[in-house]
Formats: sequence, structure tokens, C-alpha cells
Amino acid sequence: MMLFKLSLKNITKSIKDYAIYFFTLILGVAIFYVFNALDSQTVMMNVSKSTYDIIKLMNNMLAGVSVFVSFILGFLIIYASRFLIKRRNKEFGIYLTLGMSRRKISIILFIETLVIGIFSLIVGLGIGFILSQFMSILVANMFEADITNFKFIFSTSACIKCLIYFGIMYLLVMIFNTISVSKCKLIDLLYSNKKSEKIKLKNPLLCTIIFIIFATILGIAYYLVTGGVDKLQSASQILLPMVMGVVSTFFIFWSLSGLLLRIFTSMKKTYYKGLNSFTLRQFSSKINTTVFSMTIICLMLFVTICVLSSSLSIKNSMTKNLEELAPVDIQLTKIIAPDIENKEIVIDYDLSIKETLEKNHFDTKNNLKDLIEFNIYEEDNLTLGNTLGESFSKIYAKYKNLQYDSVETVMKISDYNKIAKLYGNKQYQLKENEYLIIADFNSMIEVRDEVLKEGQKLIIGGKNYYPKYKECQNGFIEISSNHINDGIILVPDHAIEKLKVGYKGLIANYKEKSKEKRVKIESELHEIIEKIWDNTSLTTLNTKLDIAESSIGLGALVTFIGLYLGIIFLISSAAILALKELSESSDNKERFRMLRKIGTDEKMINQALFRQIAIFFMFPLVIAIIHSIFGIMFCNFILETFGNDQLLPSIIMTAIFIIIIYGGYFLITYICSKNIIRER
Repeated sequence: MMLFKLSLKNITKSIKDYAIYFFTLILGVAIFYVFNALDSQTVMMNVSKSTYDIIKLMNNMLAGVSVFVSFILGFLIIYASRFLIKRRNKEFGIYLTLGMSRRKISIILFIETLVIGIFSLIVGLGIGFILSQFMSILVANMFEADITNFKFIFSTSACIKCLIYFGIMYLLVMIFNTISVSKCKLIDLLYSNKKSEKIKLKNPLLCTIIFIIFATILGIAYYLVTGGVDKLQSASQILLPMVMGVVSTFFIFWSLSGLLLRIFTSMKKTYYKGLNSFTLRQFSSKINTTVFSMTIICLMLFVTICVLSSSLSIKNSMTKNLEELAPVDIQLTKIIAPDIENKEIVIDYDLSIKETLEKNHFDTKNNLKDLIEFNIYEEDNLTLGNTLGESFSKIYAKYKNLQYDSVETVMKISDYNKIAKLYGNKQYQLKENEYLIIADFNSMIEVRDEVLKEGQKLIIGGKNYYPKYKECQNGFIEISSNHINDGIILVPDHAIEKLKVGYKGLIANYKEKSKEKRVKIESELHEIIEKIWDNTSLTTLNTKLDIAESSIGLGALVTFIGLYLGIIFLISSAAILALKELSESSDNKERFRMLRKIGTDEKMINQALFRQIAIFFMFPLVIAIIHSIFGIMFCNFILETFGNDQLLPSIIMTAIFIIIIYGGYFLITYICSKNIIRER
């Protein structure tokens, strides 16, 4: 009973100085619950089967990510406990001096961890329950679900997950604490706060050489993921600049830790102004243990910025693309395969798509409007490689993975103009010997523009044609949520006389305006396509509703996983820094007391403390931001089909997250540190 009372007293005493530890535990439980409770909340939504399948996939993915998140949080909790133990070394030394056994100290720590665990779980689950209701409404709006029957619900499965995962974490903390106490010597416990890390002034010449070498290596890594990204053809090649970046980051921190003090000590006016010399010495006194942790924190912040920016950008871009790249309700495509043996399909080739639908009892007249039919033509000798002409070797050296033997698609200018008019896109006119290329996939636009600038001649149907424009024109035929058109050659109508039809197309809008009736018509179309595919026709169907559901589903999946990982990484980075700074503030109480004895006022002491904490928080963040500039450029290249015009709003949103969470931890750390060093 006495040990229990002592444990409670210790917890009460620690709450004020170590609020960040409790806050992080509660926040971790709340976030863990929120993202794992989506499964229970989405049961209340009235959505279509396909949307429900997407939500189910999203929940399964989040469950998998939660396992990874639990490892991150587990490391964070054990790391935080290490600082709490260190903070109380003198207290444990006094217990041992008074005759208390190590076993009883371990029992005290066990009770404290148990009470803290129960407290953080209860409060965290309560906050998580409230936040999960808002998250459910967000998911419902994202999937356009009917929430008329929505009600507050507590997720039992998410609660059990929290209890299991965090229970294991706290158990590991108890084991860690017991081992730590059992290994400590009495003299080390009593005089740990008197010890300081020996300052090792590194050779400035060596630091300069190391900095130049690894800054150069980092620059090469930056180039490989931006200007040289086309040369990264395999996973191992992509891994190389990542390893270069990680190693370079460590040695840049190592070299800067030795250079900065030398640089500032040579700047006499700055170094001796106020308490700058004290602040810089404080920074240097912990530098040997800071380099590795700073590297880890910097890389975590880098991942946070890239993940949040990219995931939010994908979601925003897909929403915007849906309006721009899916301007009609349906698109049907009939593939013309000359080597097919099914006679019924061969007969179907002569029918238009409209005739095929009507043959299968679909009423195109009453169900569809704005109907346009068109053909896409092919010529065996007209491949991507052939269109490159003399530029082939130069382009092949740069883009080795392109399918140079793929047959190019050709379209009549009159057919394209009819579609462009319906889409609201620009229409074109061509002379008898002219052609132009429409595309919206950036990488292929770059390839084709190199050739068009040279005025590359194309031989189509035995006649010569020359480019009307020196660059690709923006345009597309196939409706989608992404920029996927890698190039369609538009030619005068007479140019296709000797070409074969590669596939036939049909685009149209529904006459019905209500979503229920449109879904019914769409279901009928899907049934027809499923029945005739590979039996009497090779016709496929693509609809705006299907694209919307898949893009919203993918956008939600990427957004929630990005937010989940990004927030956890951000909290972990800030919490590690905060706990480290709080521990150092505790160790430095005697140093600040000495400043008061020599006449330093509280304002100067607080300024010195603020600058010291600011350096530790800003140092890894600045390097992470520099890394992120190139990391986001690389992510943008990988995800270019989604478009990059929504990147700026995503970066701004990411900056807001960092300011609120990272900045919040900084302010709390400063306030708590002031409380620790304050004269009692």
C-alpha cells in the first residue's frame, strides 16, 4: 500500500514537468483509435457495393499500417521512459541509500507505468471516440454516402486493438525499466546530474573536408532523383540515392556540429553578445549524442513532409481531374482484333457500337444524348520508334523502358473536333500534308516535343506528312481521372484511306439527370457488356460514375494512410526532441542557477533557453525541408499521371500541420523547461 501511495505521489509530481510525455501517450492512443474505428463507423453508411468494397480495402490497409505505427509508437514510449528514468536517478539513489531494494523500486515503476497506461488509455480512447465521429462524417462526405441514419458509435474492435497494442508497449516499458534499475550503481544514480558530456572539439579542417565531401554526395543524390530520374530504372537504382541521402545527412550533422561552434567563436561580437556563448556551449555539450538522434528526426520529418504533401496532392488532383478529364457520362470501346477466331465477333466488327447495343436490346435513343461515334486507326509500320526518326538513338539512351515497337494511334481530324467540341477543348484545322499530336502525359510530351521540334516527317498510308506545330497540343479522347494520353496523331480525313481500324469508340451523356436512374441505366449497360464480351463482341465500358468511385476510393485510401503515417511521424519527431530537451533542462538546472548567482536576470535566461530549444527544433527541420524539396519533385515525377497543379495547396496544408503539431510541441517544451529551471 505504501509503494502504491508513493507511486501515485511520483506521478502527480511528474505531470507538471513532463506533461509532454502524458500528452504524447494520450494523442497516440486517440489517433490509433480514430483510424482503426473507421471500420465500425462505415457500417452505418448507405453506399453502393463497389464503394463498400473500396472502404473495406481502405480499412484493411489501415489495419496493416497500424502494425507499423505500433512499432513507431512503441519505440517512442520506450525512448520517453528512458528520459523519465534518467530524470529520477537521484531519487532512486536516495531510495537505495534509505534501504529500499531494487525489487521494490521496480514495483514502484511497474505501478507508475500501469497507472499512466490506464490513464492514457481512458483519456485517449475518450478523445479518440469524439474525433472518430468527425472522421466518419468526413469519410461519408468523401464517398458521397447517405448519412441520414448516422449515429454515434463506439468501436469495440478499435478499443480492443488499442488495449492489446498499447498493453504490449507498456509491458515492454516495464521490462525496460526493471532492467535499467537493476543495472544502475548507487554512485551513478546519486551523481548522474553532476555529470556532463565531455566536450570534444572536433578538428575544423576535418569537419570542413567531411562537410564538402558529403554535401557533394548529397547534391549527386538530389540530381539522381530530379534531373537524372529517367536513369533510375530499377528498385536498386532508386535505393542508391536514398542510401546516399541518409549517410550524407548523418555526416553533414556530424561535420556541422564541429564547424558551427568554431564559426561562432570566431565571430567575437556575436559569440559574446548576451548569453550566446552559454547557449552555443549548451548546444555543443550534448552534440556527441545528438548527431544520431538529429539524423533520425530529420529523416522522419522528411518522410512526414513528403508523405503528407504527396498524399494530399493526389486527393486534390484526382478531384479536380474528375471534372476536367471525365466530361461525359460513358465511353464504349470496341477492339478490332484481326487474329480472332470467333466468327460471331468477326461479324460484330462491321457493326457500330450503337448497333451492337441496340442488337442487345439497349434503347440508345431514349437513354443517351450527345452521342458521338469515331474510329481509331493503325498502321503496322507506324510505331513509336519509327516516328522518332533520327532522334531515336538520343531518346533511347535517355528513355530505355519505352515500348518503341508499340503501334501509334491515328485519328481523323473531323472525328477529334467533334469530340473536342463536346469536351469543351480546342479544335484544329490541318492542311493536306500536315499532322499534329495531342497528348497530356508530361513525360511522353517531352519525348514527342524533341521530335516535333525537328519537323519529323511521318509516312502514313504511303504519303508524307509534316507537323503543324513544333510541340504537342493538349488533348485527350479517353475519359479518366488521370492524365494518361501519351499521344494520338491527328491527320486530315483523307489520310486514313489505306489504314486499318484499330478500335471503334462511342461517347455519350445520359438523358436522365437523377443519380438513381443513371445508376440503373449503367447497370443495364454493364450487364450487356459482361454478356457479350468474348462471346459476340470485344466491347468495353468506361463510365464517369465508375471513374468517380474508383478515384474517390483511391484518393481516400492515399489520404488517410498519408495522414496516419504523417501525423504519427510528426508527433514522434517532435516528442523525441521535446523529451530530450526537457531532460537536458533538468540536467542543466545547476548551470542556470549559476547564471542567476552571477547576476543574470530572468529575461536573459529565458531568452537563452528559448534559443537553445529553437536551435534543436529548427536544425533537423531546416535540413528536412531542403531534402523535401527534391523528395517532392521525385514523388511528383512518379505520380505525374495525377497532375501537379494541386501541389501548392497540399504543401500549404502540410506546413499548417507542421506549425500546429511541431510548433505546438516546441512551445510546450519551452514552457515546461522554464518551469523546470525556475528558482523554487
